[in-house]
Amino acid sequence: MVAHRAQGNEAGGEGQPAEDGERIAKVLARAGVASRREVERLIADGRLTLNGQPLTTPAVKIGPADIVALDGKAVAAAEATRLFRYHKPVGLVTTHNDPRGRPTVFEALPPDLPRLISVGRLDFNSEGLLLLTNDGGLARALELPTGGLVRRYRVRARGRIVQARLDELKEGITVSGVRYGPIDARLDASREGAANVWLTVSLAEGKNREVRRVLEALDLMVNRLIRVSYGPFELGELASGKVEEVSSQAVRRLGDKVAFTVTPGAPPEPKYKPGWARPKIRRSGGPKRKARPASS
Repeated sequence: MVAHRAQGNEAGGEGQPAEDGERIAKVLARAGVASRREVERLIADGRLTLNGQPLTTPAVKIGPADIVALDGKAVAAAEATRLFRYHKPVGLVTTHNDPRGRPTVFEALPPDLPRLISVGRLDFNSEGLLLLTNDGGLARALELPTGGLVRRYRVRARGRIVQARLDELKEGITVSGVRYGPIDARLDASREGAANVWLTVSLAEGKNREVRRVLEALDLMVNRLIRVSYGPFELGELASGKVEEVSSQAVRRLGDKVAFTVTPGAPPEPKYKPGWARPKIRRSGGPKRKARPASS
């Protein structure tokens, strides 16, 4: 369970801001319970308690002896940080619960995975690489523009455009009062007279529906959007709907890049269920096979 007692708490009382400990939203995010914003909603709904008392504010730091419970059930301590690559298909929303009843990414995942949250989102009609983690703190670190992680997309859009106009996006653009940072957009070769163009779009900010809104401002209507990479991770040949765990070594290197300390510990050995993608084993070096003699 999440064991933390903030200094200055009275026995059985609600936590108080203290010099030691960590904010409760941060602790629960790292334990994979919910994002920091979702933790605030859980508190507002009266679903979280600290040492048996209802929490009324997220402005609480907790320490090693505190007991936090969600819906009456003690929250487990944070597990080792884990990260997964998922090839999201079109027709799923990136949320745990959709008010409109549409199918979600998390309902489509294979069983026996830990509770995961997404690193950013892909909308209902978008597809491609979606990173998933059990550590809300890592998800937040990877989403922030300060991490410098570039998202790259392949985009098909209806309309006409020239490269010179796309190059203007490198200075950023304001659309409907929203300022978007520098975007690198490259026009792929297209057939003369074709109704659609293909683009490769790279950005480091990733605001809500950014690619679609920026291209619409250039009179391009996106009809297919595929995220092919996020930072150092590539979609590659991962099949649609499949999920693959990232190695713990790669997760630690990523944490160093975005200045985030991952929760240590060896994750459980993956059990390959239907829907899991087996990682490819790349062999290098070693003796070369002898060529077979040609048959006469």
